[in-house]
Amino acid sequence: MTTLRGTFAPGSPDFAYLPFEVPAGTAELKVTYTYDKPPVPPGTPGNALDIGLFDPRGTEVGGRGFRGWSGGARSEFFVRADAATPGYLPGPLTPGTWHIALGPYTVAPQGLAYEVTVTLTEGAAGTTPEPVYPPGRARGRGRDWYRGDCHLHSWHSDGRRTPAEIAALARAAGLDFVNSSDHNTNAAHPHWADAAGDDLLVLLGEEVTTRNGHVLALGTDPGTFVDWRYRARDGRWAHFARAIRRAGGLVVPAHPHGDCVGCSWRFGFAEADAVEVWNGVWTPDEELALAGWDARLVAARGERAWLPAMGNSDAHRDPDVVGLPQTVVLADALTREAIQEGLRAGRSYVAESRHVSLDFSVTAAGGERAGIGERLAVAPGTPVTVRLEVSGAPRCAVRFLTDQGLVFTGEPLPGSGTGTVEWRTSPARAAYVRAEVRHETAPGPVPGAMAAFTNPVFLGAVSGGWPGAAR
Repeated sequence: MTTLRGTFAPGSPDFAYLPFEVPAGTAELKVTYTYDKPPVPPGTPGNALDIGLFDPRGTEVGGRGFRGWSGGARSEFFVRADAATPGYLPGPLTPGTWHIALGPYTVAPQGLAYEVTVTLTEGAAGTTPEPVYPPGRARGRGRDWYRGDCHLHSWHSDGRRTPAEIAALARAAGLDFVNSSDHNTNAAHPHWADAAGDDLLVLLGEEVTTRNGHVLALGTDPGTFVDWRYRARDGRWAHFARAIRRAGGLVVPAHPHGDCVGCSWRFGFAEADAVEVWNGVWTPDEELALAGWDARLVAARGERAWLPAMGNSDAHRDPDVVGLPQTVVLADALTREAIQEGLRAGRSYVAESRHVSLDFSVTAAGGERAGIGERLAVAPGTPVTVRLEVSGAPRCAVRFLTDQGLVFTGEPLPGSGTGTVEWRTSPARAAYVRAEVRHETAPGPVPGAMAAFTNPVFLGAVSGGWPGAAR
């Protein structure tokens, strides 16, 4: 047994690595840790210390030696050849120098004193299981609208649900696909195989949780690990964004205006394929994210690659609701590639539940028509009709927005929640049109929480590189 002690002062580096030796013949490695939590003045962050593990392949950024990360969710973990604590990777306990990775997430003014104990057990090594991953295809309905939640946490990071429990809740929410997105670990990937099925496509990924914001690696190749140990000032983000794409994934900044420490996005959007505008229950943070996204649409106006929006639950545990909200995407099939293609192109809308459905389009006088994420290529003065059909949104109001801002607000929908709203414009007056469906204004900080919103339909001629130009 080895005990490692130390103290972090305020302003310490983001990560520290504690070396220890693993001899030949070790069957199990167990780690426990504690740290002090002194009282702090109101409004001052107290101590919070994350933990992970690297093997003799090293601690360099890039993750060759990565063996697991639990952040602050656990006070102990073990690794063997045949099994490991959720969040950690089973595999050989190679003799040599291993490292405990510590991340002082926040440090109290008094400092953060810690104690880490490593216990090694001798014995014969077990057999490392061959990972089995969920298939990249489910039955589907051909070209159709598919519902998904791409930001979910299991007990392999700081969630409290197993993959099987999340899958059951996803099915109950009417979802067709989900994405595994545990914080800073790929350990959950092989544990989703039994949860998938003909009726549920499971994409594999990670929530890359840096100190300057979080980003979803959405639908990467099985077993892909994406490192998180850098800040915006380090200039490493573009490298890792490209690595996500090389692994077949999409890059989606999450909750860009989140107010927790390190949650708001500081890397810019040049490398993004989409952005999470709606995260869980609608709050003022979502209003900021929506306004920021709309400002980027105004700047793009469809003349170059624009950034589609998504919504996800970020569900961790009860009472978090899986599928609140959900992204509804038009795809040719229920496959990893088809879902990603629809998300990348912005052929999607976000709804608070399975009960809300939208059909949004613009039609020119000559019969030309475009839907969500598409362009109606007509002359600037051409009259066009914007039409939104809604179901499942009782007493909600429809709003149309363009690059000129809010241009139309309809009367509340009837108690049935079903209705059709039309509005007329032209490309000369609107570079794009998008729709929002909001609940009636209620007391509180959020004026009329969202029930659904769409990605835009663009109007008029367009130059090359739109939408979702290859990167």
